[in-house]
Amino acid sequence: MSTVIAPSREVVRAAERVASARTRVSIRETLGQTLMMAWRALKKMRRNPEQFFDVALQPLLFTAMFAFIFGGAIAGDVASYLPLMIPGIVAQTVLTTCMATGTQLREDMEKGVFDRFKSLPIARIAPLAGPMVADLLRYTIAATLTFAMGLVMGYRPEGGPAGVLAAILLAVVTGWSLAWAFTWVGTIARSAQAVQGISMMILFPLTFLSNAFVPVETLPGWLAAFVRVNPVSHLVTATRDLANHAVVSGEVGWTLLACAVVIAIFAPLSVRSYKRHM
Repeated sequence: MSTVIAPSREVVRAAERVASARTRVSIRETLGQTLMMAWRALKKMRRNPEQFFDVALQPLLFTAMFAFIFGGAIAGDVASYLPLMIPGIVAQTVLTTCMATGTQLREDMEKGVFDRFKSLPIARIAPLAGPMVADLLRYTIAATLTFAMGLVMGYRPEGGPAGVLAAILLAVVTGWSLAWAFTWVGTIARSAQAVQGISMMILFPLTFLSNAFVPVETLPGWLAAFVRVNPVSHLVTATRDLANHAVVSGEVGWTLLACAVVIAIFAPLSVRSYKRHM
C-alpha cells in the first residue's frame, strides 16, 4: 500500500506567495522585466557568436555575391545594378534574420529555460517579449551592414541619409512584424529544426519570387502577376522609393498595412499559444 505525502504548509504558502506575486506584477514592472529579458537575449548572442553570423556575415556575403554574379547580366554592370539590388538585399536579409526568432524560442522551450521562468515572480509575457525587443537591434545591424557594403561597392542612394534611415526603419518594422508569425510557429512546432524548415519553406519562395533582384518587366506574364501582389515586392519597392528617391510612395502604406495585419493576427496567436506552455 503506497502512501502519499502531503506537501508541508511552508511549501504550500511559498507556492501561493509566488503565484500571488505573479498576479500582482504592474505594468512598470512588466516593462522592466521585458527589458531585462531583452538584455539576456543580447548577452546570449554575444556569448554565442554563431547566432550573430546571419546578421553580420550574410549581408556582406550576399551583397557582394549577387552584385558580381548578376550585375552584368541584368543591368550591364555592377554599378548600375546596385540601386536595384541593395534594397532587395535589405529586405531579404531582414526577413531571413527574423526566422531565428521562432527557432531560438523553440530551443529555449526544449532546454527547459521556460520551465525555470515559471518559478519566478515575473510577468508571464516578459520571456516572450524580451527577445522580440532584442531582435530589433539584430534587424537594424543587418540592414545597416547591407547599405554599408553597398556604399563600399559604389552605391550612392539619391535619397540621402534621411531616405536610407527611413528605408532601414521600414525594413526593421517589417521584420519585427513578421517575427510574430515565426514566434507562433515556434510555440506549436515540435522542434527547432521544424521551425527552421517551415520558416525557410515560406520565406525563400516569397523572397526570390519577388522584384528583389530582377525587374518585373523581364518576367513571364504569369510570374509577373504573382510578383506584383507578393508582399515582399511591396517592401522592396517601398525601400527603393525611400533610399533611391526619398519618396514616401503608396508602397510604403501597403507595406505598413501588411505589417499591421500580420501583427493583429499572429501576436495574439503567439501569446495564447505561449501561455499554454507557461
